Amino acid sequence: MRQVAGQEAQEVENRQKLRADELQREYHEEQRNEFENFVEEQNDVENRQKLQADELQREYHEEQRNEFENFVEEQNDEQEERSREAIEQWRQWHYDGLYPSYLYNRHHI
Repeated sequence: MRQVAGQEAQEVENRQKLRADELQREYHEEQRNEFENFVEEQNDVENRQKLQADELQREYHEEQRNEFENFVEEQNDEQEERSREAIEQWRQWHYDGLYPSYLYNRHHI
């Protein structure tokens, strides 16, 4: 009888150890899942920040490019105007009065 009681006590003890091991495994799995979720959320936050930074940088460079294009266009317009004025002055200076000036000699469409 003592032997049977000892075996039953041993089985109860073994079941308790198994249950404790199972609870510990569940706890560690839960902790691991929480950590994985945390890491995933952190990665998502980092990716959103990187995307936002990339978008801001793209907007900045686009704005800089537009400003430069406007500057170049203004410079070209000013250069064309100066060239037109210089050509006009040259034509007026070299006009000998024998023929109608070029302004009146154009073909109008």
